[in-house]
Amino acid sequence: MLRQKTPEGWFLIRHPDHAALAGEFAAAWGNDRFRPPEPRADVIEGIRRHDDGWAARDAAPLITRAGKPSAFGADLVGKYTAFEEIDLADYLGVRGSAMELVAADNPYAAILVSMHTANLLAARADRSTIKPAELPLLDAFIARQQQRQLELRAVAADTGRFKDEDLTMERLTEHFRLLQACDNMSLLSCVDFDGPASLLHPLPLRDDGTSEVQVRRVALRTFQLTPWPFCQPRLQFEIQGRPVAGDSFVSQDELRAKYAAAPTETLVVELTA
Repeated sequence: MLRQKTPEGWFLIRHPDHAALAGEFAAAWGNDRFRPPEPRADVIEGIRRHDDGWAARDAAPLITRAGKPSAFGADLVGKYTAFEEIDLADYLGVRGSAMELVAADNPYAAILVSMHTANLLAARADRSTIKPAELPLLDAFIARQQQRQLELRAVAADTGRFKDEDLTMERLTEHFRLLQACDNMSLLSCVDFDGPASLLHPLPLRDDGTSEVQVRRVALRTFQLTPWPFCQPRLQFEIQGRPVAGDSFVSQDELRAKYAAAPTETLVVELTA
């Protein structure tokens, strides 16, 4: 779940809806300067579906110890902490199932999802917020993800659908970085982040160089990107979620009841050069 603070309470967005927005960003990626992804459909599918495994979890939202919705918010941008608030085994199960759901349909897309998952947990997670007794569980999960990436590369190669260069680590890393970029842009959009940010990685240009992309919020859910990586100079997207009244909740049942009763609303996100 992702959360955006409102005067009345919270606007809650499901992970799969956030990922779908990231997929729309990927579909619009590329121009005279920035190189679009190839194989395009497979990369976009991986980005669009990278949080498929969260659908059931998000249908029954949780609360934190402080009674807030347990969700990614503006306060967590640039961080990967708060593992003391979650059941690690359950969390890893969701992460693993998200990748396997994609793998059943598209092994190439699933490689990118697995690379994203492994990077979050190996390079960006705050291990100090994880109980020492649970660190072996985390490390075993990361190792399994890395093994699955090798297995899925072999499966993808056996399909005969991909060029040899599509399955190189150089090309896969390029697409993984695009997933991270679109994911981060979607996170910034969903929480309406008002601080300086970037799309995390240097991203490929048509001349074989790379460029970082900076992000600046210029109005409500409106962001300026420099340099501009998309196919049109101004783009609008929609994101759906539900408004829930109340700053905090006495129980998960209270939050879940309010969430279930809330109507779905659509917000507009605008990106501009």
